[in-house]
Amino acid sequence: MAMVFSPLTSSGCSSYCNLGLSWKSSSLFVELGFLSNGSKGVSAKPAKLNASKVFRACASSSSSDPLLVKAARRERVSRPPAWMMRQAGRYMAVYRKLAEKHPSFRERSETTDLIVEISLQPWEAFHPDGVIIFSDILTPLPAFGVQFDIEDVRGPVIQSPIRSEEGLKSLHSIDLEKLQFVGDSLRILRKEVGEQAAILGFVGAPWTIATYIVGGGTTRTYTKIKDMCHTAPHVLRALLSHLSKAIAEYIVYQVESGAHCIQIFDSWGGQLPPHMWDCWSKPYIDEIFECR
Repeated sequence: MAMVFSPLTSSGCSSYCNLGLSWKSSSLFVELGFLSNGSKGVSAKPAKLNASKVFRACASSSSSDPLLVKAARRERVSRPPAWMMRQAGRYMAVYRKLAEKHPSFRERSETTDLIVEISLQPWEAFHPDGVIIFSDILTPLPAFGVQFDIEDVRGPVIQSPIRSEEGLKSLHSIDLEKLQFVGDSLRILRKEVGEQAAILGFVGAPWTIATYIVGGGTTRTYTKIKDMCHTAPHVLRALLSHLSKAIAEYIVYQVESGAHCIQIFDSWGGQLPPHMWDCWSKPYIDEIFECR
């Protein structure tokens, strides 16, 4: 899984806006910023996005910053940072025991106490340089109008796939109050870990999120969304733009809640050939980081 680190410097966010993105990258790892006090309260009400403010916040450097944060800034470090990808603790016996007690994945990933406990399991066992919040790329969907379930065999299931202009009407601005468990968990993790490691949040890239919303869940062929690229491109573009805005606000919310860094997963970007990735994925990732 390729990783791209953003060069954020005192020049502000313009250095990131010019960053080239490889179509082969299935995950983008972007250092967005941090607060001096991770427990600082943040309003859960949606606010006008001010991405440039967040980007400028990460321009300064401190000797007490976690190793991973320094590396993300491309500072010279004593060794490469090591961390696990999200939900990497699933192989751990302590996680499996907890999952038996709480068999619903959504319960585990949407309950603050469980999120914190699971997120800290790899940290307590290995003390990596990054602690990833236990969550899912689909977690924010209900907050902007897309309901879903997770079934044991089928995985994610979208009750009402969006494939038409009529379907777009169900979308609305992201309601961050519905994601308070994410903000609360990040604040607790920041307090628990301190500056010993970076707290990592994450989101799905617009294209990857759209594959679920259009397809109705998990797919191996991605036929429906690929068809939309040709049969209803205006609908797909509208959906992707809406996702870009919602994801951008969700990123800012995670950073303000205590995340040092954010990972962007374009898990299904590899389903597109290079020229289509440049058309259907990259522009909407760019929109997230557009300087405003």
